[in-house]
Amino acid sequence: MHGQPSVATCAEIGRPVDVAFMQVPQSGTLDALTDAAAAGIRNAVILSSGYGEAGPAGRQAQRELVEHARSLDMLVLGPNHLGFANFVDQIPVTPVASLPRKAGSVALLSQSGASSAAMLSFGTMVGADLSYMVTLGNEAMITAGHVLDFLVDDESTRAIAVFMETIREPEVFAAAARRAAAAGKAIVVLKAGSSELAARTAAAHTGALVGDDRVVDTVFRELGVIRVDSIEDMMITASAAASLGRLDAPGIGWVSVSGGACDIIADRADDLGAVVPEFSAQTRQRLTDVMPDYGTVQNPLDTTGAAIIDPSLFTKAIEIVADDPAIGVVAAVSSVPWEGDGPYAAQAVLNGVGAAAPATPITLVNQVLQPISSYTTSVLDDAGIGHLIPGLRQSVLALRNIAWWSEVTRNAAAPATAEPVIVSETAPRRGAWSEATARGVLAQAGVGVVPSDLVSSADEAIAAAAALGRPVAVKIASPDILHKSDIGGVVLDVEGAEAVADAFRRVIDAAAEHAPDAPIEGVLISPMRDASVELLVGVVRDRQWGLVLAVAIGGVFVEVLDDSALATVPVGVDRARGLLERLRGGALLTGVRGRAPADLDAVAVAIARIGDLAAALGDDLESLEVNPLRVDGAVIEALDAVITWTAPAVTEEE
Repeated sequence: MHGQPSVATCAEIGRPVDVAFMQVPQSGTLDALTDAAAAGIRNAVILSSGYGEAGPAGRQAQRELVEHARSLDMLVLGPNHLGFANFVDQIPVTPVASLPRKAGSVALLSQSGASSAAMLSFGTMVGADLSYMVTLGNEAMITAGHVLDFLVDDESTRAIAVFMETIREPEVFAAAARRAAAAGKAIVVLKAGSSELAARTAAAHTGALVGDDRVVDTVFRELGVIRVDSIEDMMITASAAASLGRLDAPGIGWVSVSGGACDIIADRADDLGAVVPEFSAQTRQRLTDVMPDYGTVQNPLDTTGAAIIDPSLFTKAIEIVADDPAIGVVAAVSSVPWEGDGPYAAQAVLNGVGAAAPATPITLVNQVLQPISSYTTSVLDDAGIGHLIPGLRQSVLALRNIAWWSEVTRNAAAPATAEPVIVSETAPRRGAWSEATARGVLAQAGVGVVPSDLVSSADEAIAAAAALGRPVAVKIASPDILHKSDIGGVVLDVEGAEAVADAFRRVIDAAAEHAPDAPIEGVLISPMRDASVELLVGVVRDRQWGLVLAVAIGGVFVEVLDDSALATVPVGVDRARGLLERLRGGALLTGVRGRAPADLDAVAVAIARIGDLAAALGDDLESLEVNPLRVDGAVIEALDAVITWTAPAVTEEE
């Protein structure tokens, strides 16, 4: 075949074989595995499709493939993919053509075989040379997490780019990501696809706040995984991370020969949230001493045309900016050629960049996104420049990402542990629990709950309201009526015996009209509270990552405001405080318009406790929602609550 001798069976090869590269139809794959195993081969790369991606019959075929491989003590990569390439040892086990002949320090993993060729091509164009390219396919046995775990220990790999549509075996992925963070290897993920959680969580507002894609964002944030939304940003960020490593400070210092570039950088930094700190007084003075009189000392720094006339100004400015304690990386902006064959006309300017030798990492930034050709590389080599990021926006985004990753992984805390919560339950764990039952469980868990009486008659309602001595809220209590106000099952600000009795009858009648089959536990009488900040604190169960807690501003307007922050459970008090700080409306908690500032520590304790309660309720909990959680200074109270279970409610037929 193609001038090479062939054999009828693997056993006839007569030499040890590391991996069987199987390009046979699905119908012949099991026999091919058997033949390979008979020859002592223990690893197989299977390209054939028609497995897990092809409906019930394909999923059954994939199960049979895995079972057969395990019976032969074999390990399978794929199926339905394009293999892998080991650039370090120049071993291609892939049909992808025109592979580069040199190795880099970025590993590329892709669940899309066809897209991997485009990623490889773009990476080569922008200098993101690869150590490995692994297409994962259906991940029947080897998942992205397993490959990540291998790459953490690979000396040639310094950063990892991943394109994925789904995360299989999330525990394996999370463990590998934590190891990568500890090893100082950035993981940059382009995660495609987003959808809402299944309709089972829509009974509570939390279901609208916690979607699959938001959960992925949350998990990546907690693991220190950089998320991007394009192939270009993935490859450029991974390349920069591999070159620059972990930064000692989040600030980016910009030194440019172009004032226009400085304006663009400032705009993009504002858009993207990159940290561009003001220079310290000492840095400003040192720059003033070397800059021309007509230059302006600020970050980004325009060295003006003086740096072209005297490139040593570029060198000095870079070194001074790098010494500023707020700066973790210096980005030197200058044009770079991509075509040509002789000496570069502005080589002296680039030499000025290469001559700078501070302890702080430096990268060169080209003003436009253009290829890094062999000519570009020769010019950079002559200047002694080790890394180039093409494009102003691309550089701002990449450096912002690396600065964020550096901060969150430098001293990554161990995952929080749940505090013990002991509750006694009387209601069956099916369907939904009423507000009255949910309030009782919250109180047992140590969460503040507004006082209430569950009554069954108008006379009892009048007595309960009189005992409170203030206007009350009157609410129907039923496990089948979760959104009580939607059916008229809530009457607020009720005062006086006649009004209380009337409100009691109104909520009972509303339930009978709109939910005639709903079981009624009674009517809740609670004291009205003054206006305050209202939060939603809810927990729902994600099918992959388990319990996810959401904190949001807004109470009944939570879906309108769409201001939420998420964390996996358990949360812990410190992370709960961090969730509050991430809310856009978090300033409401600091005291506005004469209101007392919230006791944020007390709020954080309540949030963490709700998460602990959700964990303690066990694997059959579907959701737990407190909405609103009233925050008035140091007084934190749940005004309403819903708990739902994975088992459906008992029907009349049952």
